[in-house]
Amino acid sequence: MQLLQQAQAQGLSDDQVVARAQAQGLSASQADKLRQRISVLRGSGNTTSVNGRDSLISYSRQLNYKPEVDSGKREKKDLFNSITPRVFGADLFNNTHITFQPNLRLATPLNYILGPDDQLNISVYGNSLANWKLAISPEGNINIPGVGILNVAGKTVEQATAAINSKLAANNYAIGRGTNVKVTLGDIRSIKVIINGEVTQPGTYTLPSLATAFVALTAAGGPNANGSFRQIEIIRNNRIIRRLDVYDFLLKGDQKDNISLQDQDIIRVPTYKVRVALLGEVKNPALFEVLPGETINDVIRFSGGFTDQAYTGRIKVTQIIDQQLHIGDIFESDYKNYLPLRGDKYVVERILDRYENRVVIKGAVFRPGEYELHKGLTLSQLIKNAAGLKEDAFTGRGIITRLKPDNTYEQLSFDVLGVVNNTTPDITLQREDMVEISSIFDLRDKYTVSIKGEVRSPGQFAFAENMSVQDLIFKAGGFTEGASAKRIEVARRINNSDPLSKNSAVATVFNVNVDRELKSNDAKFILKPYDIVSIYTLPGYEAQKTVKVEGEVLYPGSYTIQKKNEKISDIIQRAGGLTASADVDGGTLKRDNIAILGIDKNKVDTTGIEKERMERLGRLQRGYKDSVKNTAVNAATAQMRNDYVGIDLKKILKSPGSNNDLLLEDGDIIRVPKQQQIVRVNGEVLYPSAVVFEKSKSFSSYVSNAGGYSPKALRRGAYVVYPNGTVKATHKFLFFNSHPGVRPGSEIFVPVKPERKGLGTTEIVGLTTGLASLGAIILGILSLHK
Repeated sequence: MQLLQQAQAQGLSDDQVVARAQAQGLSASQADKLRQRISVLRGSGNTTSVNGRDSLISYSRQLNYKPEVDSGKREKKDLFNSITPRVFGADLFNNTHITFQPNLRLATPLNYILGPDDQLNISVYGNSLANWKLAISPEGNINIPGVGILNVAGKTVEQATAAINSKLAANNYAIGRGTNVKVTLGDIRSIKVIINGEVTQPGTYTLPSLATAFVALTAAGGPNANGSFRQIEIIRNNRIIRRLDVYDFLLKGDQKDNISLQDQDIIRVPTYKVRVALLGEVKNPALFEVLPGETINDVIRFSGGFTDQAYTGRIKVTQIIDQQLHIGDIFESDYKNYLPLRGDKYVVERILDRYENRVVIKGAVFRPGEYELHKGLTLSQLIKNAAGLKEDAFTGRGIITRLKPDNTYEQLSFDVLGVVNNTTPDITLQREDMVEISSIFDLRDKYTVSIKGEVRSPGQFAFAENMSVQDLIFKAGGFTEGASAKRIEVARRINNSDPLSKNSAVATVFNVNVDRELKSNDAKFILKPYDIVSIYTLPGYEAQKTVKVEGEVLYPGSYTIQKKNEKISDIIQRAGGLTASADVDGGTLKRDNIAILGIDKNKVDTTGIEKERMERLGRLQRGYKDSVKNTAVNAATAQMRNDYVGIDLKKILKSPGSNNDLLLEDGDIIRVPKQQQIVRVNGEVLYPSAVVFEKSKSFSSYVSNAGGYSPKALRRGAYVVYPNGTVKATHKFLFFNSHPGVRPGSEIFVPVKPERKGLGTTEIVGLTTGLASLGAIILGILSLHK
């Protein structure tokens, strides 16, 4: 919350807060948590309220963040307080991608100082041949075979080579007279270096003898939070031989002080003396160590300089004065003279998000945008700078939105045509003026025309002057096959309807005839905006309609309806009649329930009857159970129950043309099953089963064959679905349930009882209160009668 308050005071957005925290060393995962926690605080509506902090702490626990706590179990430190600027240079030693390990396979350095455990490879070639690999003893000697002992410890490789040449020459080797000697370094020794002071891991380290100071510092993790990066001491034989400044390497790549180490060297990292923070709009905000004599200019140089959005004229500084903080300003002219003090904190702010010489013009000009405000710029000059008015510019009125000195806005209107033609006084513009010139299209509804009916792409189209009915039909893709080019209706808006007349017209309708080929020489009916054109179907035009006959007929398949009054008996006759195994009582007619389902009538379901029956049963079960939880959903589901029309095919075939013989519709499916021999029992029975049909069995007998009713069964709601799709329910006779009869192929379904909710505490209290009040009223009435 403190962080957000500081950011608000500096005019920073939430994204800038997170970006600045990342620049100061916050990891990506912590940045995500910070962004989420800021969002929680913003959602609380007040970053300073206790509730805001409570919601923040609660969310921290959800993120599994564990702040440090003291013995009193009070929150001591959280993510916001842990956001401190990174120490400049610390990444050099804790970055796993940077290493200063020496290359042990390089050529022998001539200035390398030999010592015990080093190995020398001596190669004699020419008139004499010899190859020796000699290790330097703890006393610093090598033993050359046949020559003798030679002390080389403390000598450089170059000095040792000269001594070996002299030794060999003294022992009858013709050195320089046909015989040459090559001395190289083989295995190198290890050295021990002591690293102490303010380092991450002080101690004694064993390093290769080629190791430098940076190698040792990297091994020890570099200076810690209190360690100096600029006055690291390298001590040899109790004397400081070099002071290492890491900034030289970071800023200039200079390694002059990164010297090679020797055995028993000491590297001591002292505490820093002066460290300051430079934050805000600099390229590398961080904590910087400052040496005596360095100025704020040097600190800016350490940070990489200002960013492009930095305000460089002044830097805010927070200083420690005695026991409190002091805020001040450092002006650009003092940067080279100001000497940083212990604990200084500098903040470089962003430039203001405002222009000192900007005006804006938008709308119906050729080049809208931002323009320079020079002295004496007028409105007419600005319109010329914007390449003038567009042809569709509304010239009656324009608007200037002007920023007043108190940062409120006022509007000035002007005559656009008058200003352009110099017939009205011109207007001198001011800083941040916004000029808006509208288009005539912006000030009216969009002109459109619509076409409906028998065209290939009906819909709404943009209006154009002199557009005819033929043009609109052409835009809509032309006529469909069954469209009539005669008696086209055009409905037009009227603006003079009499509101006091009951039979006043609300539209003017015209009848138009056009050529079906849309010839251009045909007489044109010119449209007006918002006209609606309706194209109708040719009288007598009928698209083919098909029905499907399945099951036990001689010729099952799809049949096209021949006449409007074709009935079920006609199509069964065209299908060759029934086979010998047909179950005429189970004949079904499937017809899409268009009014309820709201589906396309042309989409005919051709799935098998058994699959359809199981899906329908599942819908029945789910729909009834869900009714207890959601009545509205159950109502919608109940409307989707049954696409089957209950027909009596036996009566239809006996009396063709009777009322039972229905007229066929497109997409009807007639199915005649084989003779059925089973009865299915489903729903709330103990063991849903398929039971063999017997004439002597009753409804209850079939339920008993399925294990009987379950404890949740609603017995009075049991019903039978007959093979032809009709449904018959159980009804009450006196105090008994009268079940419907069962036929072969029927399906018995027992629904579940609705759940009964007991009275809750509130309902019981309300009921008790009501009864008590009623009792009090009755007692009052009785006392009055007495």
